Amino acid sequence: MMQSTLAKFWNDESGQGLTEYALILALVSVGLIAVMVVFRDAIGGIFDRIAQVLEQAPNEGYTPGS
Repeated sequence: MMQSTLAKFWNDESGQGLTEYALILALVSVGLIAVMVVFRDAIGGIFDRIAQVLEQAPNEGYTPGS
C-alpha cells in the first residue's frame, strides 16, 4: 500500500510546469537585481537628472496656442 502510494506520488508530474515557471521567474529576478546593482550609479544619475529637469519646469500651466 505504502509503496504504491509513493510510486504514484513519484510519477505524478502535475506540478512540474508550475515549478519550472517559478524557477524561471526566480532566475529572471536574480538577473534583474544583478543588473540593477551593477548599474546603480548610472540609474541613480538618470533619476537625478530627471529631478533637476523637473525642478526647472515652469510653475504656470500650459495653455495651447500661446
